[in-house]
Amino acid sequence: SQMPHGRMPLPGFWKMVDDTLKQSDAQLHAFCQTFETVTPSPVAQPLNPAEERKVLSLVSKHGPDKLYQVTSNISGSKDLDLTLQRGQIVALLQSMDTKGNTSRWLVDAGGPRGFVPAGKLQPY
Repeated sequence: SQMPHGRMPLPGFWKMVDDTLKQSDAQLHAFCQTFETVTPSPVAQPLNPAEERKVLSLVSKHGPDKLYQVTSNISGSKDLDLTLQRGQIVALLQSMDTKGNTSRWLVDAGGPRGFVPAGKLQPY
């Protein structure tokens, strides 16, 4: 009753909600289109000899289907987070963290193991 829409007739209220949702959907769709055209897709980075040896080691330990490449620099901010550079190759160990959060993955970086944001990895 304290909100300005509290005295509005119910059909008018639902129309206002529907109009607001349609407007938000249109804005989100426009944003997604702009984002897709402005943001270049990640490009596979060439590997130096040391990185190639590490990749061969990761393939032998985990298999080629578990390899991912870092798409942008990662600065670990929590305990057990890794700090990685764009282009590095890692092996996926688990597609969630210890609390079941699927946006943080446990990876093997060819020595150190830790968590990284899943959104910053692409299949290699």
